[in-house]
Amino acid sequence: MQTFLKGRRVGYWLSEKKMKKLNFQAFADLCRKRGIDVVQLDLSQPLEEQGPLDVIIHKLTDLILEADQNDSQAVLQVQRVQDYIDAHPETIILDPLPAIRTLLDRCKSYQLVHKIEDCMQDERIGSPPFMVLNQECGPDTLEQIRKHGLTFPFICKTRVAHGTNSHEMAIIFSEEDLKDVRPPCVIQSFINHNAVLYKVFVVGDSYTVVERPSLKNFPFGPAESSSDLTSRDNVEGVSQPPSDDVIRELSRSLRQSLGVSLFGIDVIINNQTGQHAVIDINAFPGYEGVPEFFNDLLNHITSVLQVPGPDCPPASPTSGDQQQPQQQQQPQQPKGPTSSSSSAPQSPEPASPGCCSSVLGKEAGGSPWIVEGDGALKGPRQRLGCNSAMSPNFQQHCVSTIATKASSQ
Repeated sequence: MQTFLKGRRVGYWLSEKKMKKLNFQAFADLCRKRGIDVVQLDLSQPLEEQGPLDVIIHKLTDLILEADQNDSQAVLQVQRVQDYIDAHPETIILDPLPAIRTLLDRCKSYQLVHKIEDCMQDERIGSPPFMVLNQECGPDTLEQIRKHGLTFPFICKTRVAHGTNSHEMAIIFSEEDLKDVRPPCVIQSFINHNAVLYKVFVVGDSYTVVERPSLKNFPFGPAESSSDLTSRDNVEGVSQPPSDDVIRELSRSLRQSLGVSLFGIDVIINNQTGQHAVIDINAFPGYEGVPEFFNDLLNHITSVLQVPGPDCPPASPTSGDQQQPQQQQQPQQPKGPTSSSSSAPQSPEPASPGCCSSVLGKEAGGSPWIVEGDGALKGPRQRLGCNSAMSPNFQQHCVSTIATKASSQ
């Protein structure tokens, strides 16, 4: 047992569903074998009484969204966490609340992805444009869509990237369907990717790539719908796994720009160009298909407690090291193209000035049109449908069940 871990305290808050799904008690037992004390946090009480805490692991996405809807209990619970963070800046938070809020907003996360892509200047990466529609479709909607290079079919999804509704999306096959779309929502051109989705599960400097079924190819331009949306009968063009170099650099850049450690990236490969497209980012995903998740998480906690950043004091048994988002280590090359991970630390690579370290620009204003990014395909057994009030004519084109296993939130 590493002696510097003895007496360290890790607090965690996850929903009951999340804890059961991950079997998180097994992780707590693993930590205790290393001398780390693991405590389940009670957000009905001040966290100060439950400390000291060197690390806090959480998935507060539900509570954050409820607090944004002025749920008084959720507001109080989130505030208790924030109060402890403010009082103890040395505590490592996995992950920072501002970063979680960015990932909860598809518009913000897609803008971030495109700015990172611009920074990387890698021709192997090319995510489709997206458009946030804040107002009802009007006479100029189609013109705006065409102006910004979006093409039929579109994917339409909610702007909030969490919760049951976030898994609902529609395929828009023709111009006549636009009248039935109910904003606010996000639309993007659909990229043919031979019905294969690559889910990248990141834990600090480790990542695992898991292959999942996805939506089938559709013809360019208006098309008829199909009930067999995950068929691979029409596979064509480029069919290849993602590049290790590209995945490693994407995950590193996201970690540097947001300061996050636990997240998922949905990647598809354009079957015409072979380019990688990031179509979603998830905060603390389900990690299905990642057998080494607990070991990777414990190794990450060990590394952040052991190695302080240049501006941080050495670790002590009673206080954690302040998290340094710009100092996170680069993920290593995975062992294989489909499901792989790495955990040995590498030297950190600082972001280029003015690039990945500051890619979050100003938020979009009140304009109904925001064009800078791409969209997503996610959720177990997704039901396609942007709004329950859509007309039967629209539903006959786009409403179907996709029996696709994807990460759960």
